Amino acid sequence: MKAIGYKQAGAITAKNSLIDFETGIPEVGVRDLLVEVKGISVNPVDVKIRAMAQFGPEEGQNKIIGWDAAGIVREVGSEVSKFKVGDEVFYAGEFTRAGSNAEFQAVDERIVGKKPKSLDFAEAAGFPLTSITAWEILFDSFGLKEGEGKGESILIIGAAGGVGSIMIQLAKKLTGLTVIATASRPDTIEWVKKMGADHVINHRESLVDQMKELGLSPRYVASLNGTEEHFTGIVELIQPRGHIALIDDPQTLDIASIKLKALSFSWEFMFARSLFKTDDMVKQHELLNRVSELVDEGKLISTVTTNLGIMSAETLKEAHAQQESGRVIGKNVLIGISK
Repeated sequence: MKAIGYKQAGAITAKNSLIDFETGIPEVGVRDLLVEVKGISVNPVDVKIRAMAQFGPEEGQNKIIGWDAAGIVREVGSEVSKFKVGDEVFYAGEFTRAGSNAEFQAVDERIVGKKPKSLDFAEAAGFPLTSITAWEILFDSFGLKEGEGKGESILIIGAAGGVGSIMIQLAKKLTGLTVIATASRPDTIEWVKKMGADHVINHRESLVDQMKELGLSPRYVASLNGTEEHFTGIVELIQPRGHIALIDDPQTLDIASIKLKALSFSWEFMFARSLFKTDDMVKQHELLNRVSELVDEGKLISTVTTNLGIMSAETLKEAHAQQESGRVIGKNVLIGISK
C-alpha cells in the first residue's frame, strides 16, 4: 500500500522530513477493523511526535503517523461486533500503532464511530480527536452531565483551535454553561463567535481584568494552550472548588497555589484509554456515535477551515508547517491517498 512517513525525527523544513513509500497492508487483530483511509486531518500531536527523536522509527524503518481519519471498513477481526465490511467510519486511532497517513489502517473497533452521513470523508476526519478531547474534558474531567451547568460558566483558553472549536459547540448544545472563549486576532474572534461563544476575551491581555469586567467567575477552565503563562491568572479568577483541565505541556506549574481554593486539576490525554486498554475504552466509540448523530441533526457544525487536497508527502508537509505556525483556525484536512 502507499504510505507517508519518515525515517528520522526533525524539522518539517528538512528535505526528507516526510516521504512517500510503499509498505505492506497492516495485519488485523481480533478486535480490529481494516479501514481504507479516505480522509485525514492533522493535529498538534502529529507535529510534536514527528519532531521528537524519542518517538522516532526504528533504525532503517519508516514510521507512519497520523491519527484522525475517516474511511471504509474493508476487513474485520474475528471478534468484531460493532461494524461490518462496507461501513463508513471515523476515529482518532491509537498512540502506539501505525497511523492514518496511509491507504489502509488497522484500528480497534472500540475507539471507532459511525461517520456522519452528512459529511464527506475529509470533513468527517476533522472531528474525532478534537471531539473526544473536548467531550472527555467536559463530561469526564469536569464530571458534567448533559443538561447541567445552568448558572455556571466555562473559560476556554485558546478557543479558536480544533479542540476549542468543538468544545464551545458541545458546551452550548449539551450543557447550560455560559461560554467565555479567548482569541486575540480579528479572524479568531469572529471564528469563536461563529462556534457559539457567549463572550470573547483576549488571551494577550489580563484574563483576570477582563473577567472582572464581565462580572463572571468561571467554575470550569479548559486551558488548551499557554497554561504556564496563564496559570497564576487562572487560579485567581476561577471560583473556589472549581476545576482546571489542560491539554498542553507546561514545564512548571505552581500546583500548590490551587490549595486555598480547593481546586481540582486534571490533564486530558485522549489516547489514555486505548494506550492502557481500560475497561471503559468503548466510551470513545459511544461518544463518537453521539457526535455523529449531533452533526447529522445539524446541532454541531464542521470546524474544518482548509482542505489541502490529496494526501502526499508534499501536502502533508504543508499541513504540518501550518500547524507549527500556531495560527491554524479550526481544522485542516486532506483527502486520502486512495481518494
